[in-house]
Amino acid sequence: MPSSFAALYAHIVFSTRLREPWITEVWAKRLYAYLGGLCRERGCVLLRAGGMADHVHLLVSLARDTKPSDFMRDLKAGSSKWVHDTFTDQRAFSWQDGFGIFSVSVSQLERVEKYIENQAQHHSKTTFTAEFEALLRKHRVEYDPKFLWADRA
Repeated sequence: MPSSFAALYAHIVFSTRLREPWITEVWAKRLYAYLGGLCRERGCVLLRAGGMADHVHLLVSLARDTKPSDFMRDLKAGSSKWVHDTFTDQRAFSWQDGFGIFSVSVSQLERVEKYIENQAQHHSKTTFTAEFEALLRKHRVEYDPKFLWADRA
């Protein structure tokens, strides 16, 4: 076969440092747009972005050569720098060290898009920590609860 093809979709979740409510409605959409630009620079496509004041959900079509850890490092570093440069009163803003990246089947893309769009409604019933732990269980990711939220100050 002379060409390579891929259909790699990922639901990505990461939070602000110590889950502080930094992401305001004033700049959330601009942040999501900026994250979309960072995705494009890496050959990926941001299909949907959303979240709450303390975390972000992204649905991304990944390039076939995407290395998840490098991609996440670039997204978080680039967006953090953008926040600091754009909103000078947000110098204390930072992302938490870790992230979740979960594979999404083509048949589930619409469901994940709706899930991301309905974050406010979803979080009227559950916390981010409960949501993230449920995602880990759903995707059969093993973790030790003692260390999951071991934030560094």
